[in-house]
Amino acid sequence: MTEYSQKERLAQSIKFLAADAVQKANSGHPGMPMGMSDVTTVLFSEHLKFVAEHPEWPDRDRFVLSAGHGSMLLYAVLYLTGYEHFTLDQLKSFRQLHSHTPGHPEYEGKNTGIETTTGPLGQGLANAVGMAIAEKKLCQQFGKNFVDHHTYVIAGDGCLMEGISHEAISLAGHLKLNKLIVLFDDNHISIDGDTDLAVSDNIKMRFQACGWDVQNIDGHNHNDISEAIRQAKLTQTPSLIACRTVIGKGAPKKAGTASVHGSPLGAEEIQQMREALDWPYGPFEIPDNLLSEWRKIGKKGSEAYYRWKTNLEALDNESKTKFEDTLSCNIKTDDFNKEVSYFKETLVNEPVAAATRKSSEICLNFLNDNIPFLIGGSADLTGSNNTKAASMKAIEPDDFSGQYIHYGVREHAMGAVLNGLALHGGAIAYGGTFLTFTDYCRPAIRLSALMKQPVVYVMTHDSIGLGEDGPTHQPIEHLASLRAIPNLFVLRPADQVETLEAWQIAIQSKTTPSIIVLSRQSLPQMRLKNEEENLTHKGAYVLYESPKVSSGKKVSLYASGSEVHVALEAIKKLEKKGFVCKLVSVPCWELFDEQEVAYKKQILEGADLRVSIEAAHPMGWEKFVGDNGIMMGIKTFGASAPASDLFTYFGITAEDIMKNVTKFFENG
Repeated sequence: MTEYSQKERLAQSIKFLAADAVQKANSGHPGMPMGMSDVTTVLFSEHLKFVAEHPEWPDRDRFVLSAGHGSMLLYAVLYLTGYEHFTLDQLKSFRQLHSHTPGHPEYEGKNTGIETTTGPLGQGLANAVGMAIAEKKLCQQFGKNFVDHHTYVIAGDGCLMEGISHEAISLAGHLKLNKLIVLFDDNHISIDGDTDLAVSDNIKMRFQACGWDVQNIDGHNHNDISEAIRQAKLTQTPSLIACRTVIGKGAPKKAGTASVHGSPLGAEEIQQMREALDWPYGPFEIPDNLLSEWRKIGKKGSEAYYRWKTNLEALDNESKTKFEDTLSCNIKTDDFNKEVSYFKETLVNEPVAAATRKSSEICLNFLNDNIPFLIGGSADLTGSNNTKAASMKAIEPDDFSGQYIHYGVREHAMGAVLNGLALHGGAIAYGGTFLTFTDYCRPAIRLSALMKQPVVYVMTHDSIGLGEDGPTHQPIEHLASLRAIPNLFVLRPADQVETLEAWQIAIQSKTTPSIIVLSRQSLPQMRLKNEEENLTHKGAYVLYESPKVSSGKKVSLYASGSEVHVALEAIKKLEKKGFVCKLVSVPCWELFDEQEVAYKKQILEGADLRVSIEAAHPMGWEKFVGDNGIMMGIKTFGASAPASDLFTYFGITAEDIMKNVTKFFENG
């Protein structure tokens, strides 16, 4: 009979919990947890800085399971080390409704042990880049007594096949994120079979070309694993440790095969594994001596935790408050709102015509002066997105004191890095590109919403109004598709006042990400009266009403962004024909949905005709105009021409609005 070391037995605890949970659920992925149990055991027992009783500790090492399908690896080790959320009953409820152990790890807050939601492959790796950026910046700002931790990632073949991985590792290498360590589960197996069915590139050379340190090890040799991690912590670059593993290691017949990747082992195979590994315990049963040792591992970071806590308590009140406010992104609401109010009054008193992307830049200059933990960036479109405040300087490989990240043409990684920055703490993060390129970062946007991370996406060039760049760059379906994502504010302001209000909403949001949708072309200022209230926060509000001197037909026009001023021009024409008009600016559908029923009735009722105007696909505007209303939009792709010609060609003009309204009533 084989004699197993205690560390091997600790690793076997993970193997059997994973196999048992997947078997009980009759669903899941046992192979990766079993194959990476040795690496995980060494990492948690010898290197990872954490305390299970204090999962919210800001200076803990971050552990990201990018290969989220292997979620039972994470759930098992969190249970074994003593995290409160992860009881044995939770493991037995794997993949069941309302459990803390869903099919893929889901972020539920900083006190659970799960650092980010993973499953879409490669996202966790890119999130980790954001976490490592946040750590390095905060370390430079506050010093190693308060911020000094590593970010570890377990990534699989699938993570590294996804295109986001190249964007992320390229950026990480450029920024020399030396506290980022990726443990690659190099098992050569994918769902379809051996990875050589689809992949023949040299992954190690890929990382080396991006400026990473690379090591190759036996992923089942505990000494090799530990030494590799020790060496990785000494480098001045990010590190990849390629761990050659056997997927499903321990399973007598299925180890090393694709069949163990995403299906239960089966009762017979698990029983044979128990016999082969001399594991005389029933399902979900961990012997006391092993569980006790795991619980000690869960407490091994206590000395470092209390040392950190002592250092924090020794700070003077001002320094301690600054540190804590930065980590929590604490904005003094009353003071901030007062400053916004003053600034809004200035904008109202000094009206200008400007592209809302330029208005956003003006707002960012104001915001950056008032929010020290704002971190911005753009995917190589800084001058077009207007995302860099005048006082911002760039974060550079050897100087992280800046507040601006040049992401290069890496929209997908940018979105995921923004999530990582937000998850880590210490940054209100925003990034910009063109609205049409939300298609490149949509998976990250969706995860922002799913994880309730208040990331801000600045999306400019929002319609055919961008003009000559043509249909490849002109968004048509994008607003409708983004509005379909749950828990996402899509804010499309009409002028600089609404742009400021949109930023105020995005900055103060705690659990909802925002997309601020901005024009390339100049727009007249619509808000000429100072309102203390943030009207954009209502989602839709009456911007103009005809003088009540006519008994003509009542028409309500609903528009967003660059079409609001077009609607107002149309009203002037309609009033001359005797119509009584109301103009409703609709900067955010999602916020309008949150309003009281009485307010919604005030906005939606009382008209003989309701008309929506938006230079985008009209899908969804039925909620405003009803079944008998008119929806003016664009259902085809755009074209390459000057913006004014395009608005005429696609029928989004004041004249077209007037014609549609008069025709409606003429036809009875």
